[in-house]
Amino acid sequence: MPLPLPGRPRLGPTPLLALLLLLLLLLLLVGPARPISFQLPGKARKCLREEIHRDTLVTGEYEVVAPQGTSAKPSANLKITDSAGNILYAKEDATKGKFAFTTEDYDMFEACFESKLPVGTGRMPDQLVILDMKHGVEAKNYEEIAKVEKLKPLEVELRRLEDLSESIVNDFAYMKKREEEMRDTNESTNTRVLYFSIFSMCCLIGLATWQVFYLRRFFKAKKLIE
Repeated sequence: MPLPLPGRPRLGPTPLLALLLLLLLLLLLVGPARPISFQLPGKARKCLREEIHRDTLVTGEYEVVAPQGTSAKPSANLKITDSAGNILYAKEDATKGKFAFTTEDYDMFEACFESKLPVGTGRMPDQLVILDMKHGVEAKNYEEIAKVEKLKPLEVELRRLEDLSESIVNDFAYMKKREEEMRDTNESTNTRVLYFSIFSMCCLIGLATWQVFYLRRFFKAKKLIE
C-alpha cells in the first residue's frame, strides 16, 4: 500500500461534506422572504418604506383582495417613488400585477397603496393587500439563469451563494464607508465645538475685564474709591 507523500496530506470526503453542510446552512438562514399582507381601509392610504443600495434590481408582486362576503371589486392605486418624489412605478386600479426597476443610487423607496371608494356605495370594507417585494439576490431568477447557462443544481446553488457573499461584502463595505463618514463628521464637530468653546471663553474673559475697568472708572467718577 503506497504511503502518502510528506507535506501533501490526502483530502478525504470530510472537507467536501463540511462545505456542503455550510452551504445548506446558509441557504436555510437566508431563506426566501415572505410576502407582506395588511388591511387597507376605504379611502385610506398606507405606505411601506425600505432603504435599498444603488444598482440593485428590485422586483415585486402585489395583489389586492376584496373582503369576503361582499360583491365589491378590489380597487386601489399603487405608486412607488424615491425620496425625491420620482415615480418608479404607478398603476391605477391595481388589483394584481408585477413590477421591476433598478435603483440608481442608495435611497429610501416608498410603495403606497391608496384605496378607492366606488361611487354610489357606503363605507367600503377593508381590503387585503399582499405585497412580495424582493431586491438583490432574492430578485434574481436563478431558474432562468440555469436554463440559459445550462447549470447543474449544485452549480446554481453555488452561484446563488456567490451572489449572496458578494452582497454581504458590499453591505459591509457600505457600512465601513458610512462609519468613516460619521467618524469624520464627529471629528469635525468636535473641532468646531472646541474652537467655539475657546472663542466663548475669550469673549467672557474680555467682557469680564471690560466690566472691571468700567466699574472702576464709574466708582472713581462717583468718588467712591480713590
